[in-house]
Amino acid sequence: MKKLKRESIGVGVVGTGLMGVDHTNALRENGILVHGILGSSVEKGQKFAEDMRIDRVYESFDDMLADVTIDVIHLTTPNYLHYVHAKAALLAGKHVACEKPLTMNSEESRELFVLAKEKNLVNAVNFNIRMYPMVQKARSMVQNSEIGDLFIIQGSYLQDWLLYPTDWNWRLDPKMGGQLRTVGDIGSHWIDLVSYICGLRITEVFADFKTFHQKRMKPAISKTITEKDHSSIQEIDINSEDYAAILFHFENGVQGVLTLSQMCAGHKYKILFNINASQSSLFWIGERADELWVGHRDKPNQILMAEPKQENQKKSENDSSRESHSQLYANTMNELYRRVYQYLLAGDYSYKPDFPTFEDGHYGMLVMDAIETSARDKSWKKVRLEDQK
Repeated sequence: MKKLKRESIGVGVVGTGLMGVDHTNALRENGILVHGILGSSVEKGQKFAEDMRIDRVYESFDDMLADVTIDVIHLTTPNYLHYVHAKAALLAGKHVACEKPLTMNSEESRELFVLAKEKNLVNAVNFNIRMYPMVQKARSMVQNSEIGDLFIIQGSYLQDWLLYPTDWNWRLDPKMGGQLRTVGDIGSHWIDLVSYICGLRITEVFADFKTFHQKRMKPAISKTITEKDHSSIQEIDINSEDYAAILFHFENGVQGVLTLSQMCAGHKYKILFNINASQSSLFWIGERADELWVGHRDKPNQILMAEPKQENQKKSENDSSRESHSQLYANTMNELYRRVYQYLLAGDYSYKPDFPTFEDGHYGMLVMDAIETSARDKSWKKVRLEDQK
């Protein structure tokens, strides 16, 4: 395999939505230029290329794969395309960074995990929330036994952008996003986050789902979240979850509970964890991402702050939009792809990466498979951790 250099590495991005922008910006922040873009249409690709100053627009994914100057492909597409695109890219000898969830089911994710290992290609999943400085601090404190033995892991991830029945996005279509909608979109982040911090796998789950809007209004021509046009709409039956409550059994007898919904008015980015252990507790929330609360029994509680270089900004509860968190959020993307490309350019893929890989993406799919089955059968379900080997 050829030795790659930062100044000449070729990167292609698939997808022209918000995540396509975020990936492109993070790459540039790390001195990596995107050589080409593929959109769902040539017109979208051309508009993205013009806005983001990218030289080449591909007409098809096959064209991108055939380009010998492309070494790495970033997939920022709807979920149903992840497996087919990632597999084709790996078979073509390309390194791959993919949005989450990695695939639509664990059979697909296992195939990608195994294939990437066989091909000795760098692979990453965009679990960027790991990279907040105070998340890294929490991981360090847990791994170094600074808070004692773990007892309980609690948390939630709440948003409001699907509150109204007139809200529409491709994630509501199970053919594009998968049957697990809220769990797949935002639950996948939380599952990865706490597993990463605590170093524990989830072994068993019990899930309860609710769909509040049995029907939603879909524009005749799909728009983005912020570009709604309901002059011509279709009424669509909805079967995926608006709300999920999940009980977890982790390794080592640790218990957990999670609440998920994208129908909670006023909550734009309320991802949080509360880790309770034998000596102390840790609490972190994405709306105040530069703070980590440390709770004690016999001495005053603490609030640890990220270093000033992390561009801290104080935010109120009512100022929790994506824009108000843009710099801290962008920093997580920058750090994730700094690690990915540092690893890739070093050229030695024999040691364990310090970023989320297809192995982590496959683990998340195994957990989500168990969650989906549990919600359907109304019973505890074991996570097939043996399938991760």
